Amino acid sequence: MRRIIFICVLAAFVAWPVAAQERPGAGRIEVSAIPAGGIFFGSSSTGTEPNFGNYTVAGAFGWNFNRWIGVEGEAGGALGIKQSVDFNGEALTSQRTPHLFTYNANAVFNPFGNDRPFVPYVTSGVGGMRMLDTESVANLGITAPTNYFTANVGGGLKWFANRHWGARGDYRLMIVNDNVNAPGFFGREEIRYGHRVYGGLLFTY
Repeated sequence: MRRIIFICVLAAFVAWPVAAQERPGAGRIEVSAIPAGGIFFGSSSTGTEPNFGNYTVAGAFGWNFNRWIGVEGEAGGALGIKQSVDFNGEALTSQRTPHLFTYNANAVFNPFGNDRPFVPYVTSGVGGMRMLDTESVANLGITAPTNYFTANVGGGLKWFANRHWGARGDYRLMIVNDNVNAPGFFGREEIRYGHRVYGGLLFTY
């Protein structure tokens, strides 16, 4: 009996540090599933390129070098939705906006470390955006796919329920470089700026 008690106590002491390591916080790998968000572009300074908003979905894969610094790759879509658009002197009602495919690579900085339940972060990086052509946007002069170089800066908050999953909210200022071959609807005459927000689930390993 004394041996059994001794083994149980010893096992408890061995298991305690392992359990302590399971406190909430990020692991080395983070995977984000982003089912809901939105991006909004204001009109150009001349007013010829209109403002519009799209619904966004995305996924992201992150790698943490340590508690403070990591990298993250993200890809997703900004789906065109029906809305009122003022373009070429016309007020278009129930006009669907073009679908956008976006991708970027970012550096991520956690100013207070990521070994805690709530982890604020700041991030910045570069990537690209592809505007797709469909029949529903042909009247906007979008008759071929167009590619843009992009940059982004922003931040957000991650919440870890435990060592393996949580949630996150994110804001980005999107900077879309102009393209002389772009249609008059978006990104031909000047750099465009957009605001993107999303919420998603977070899985960490």
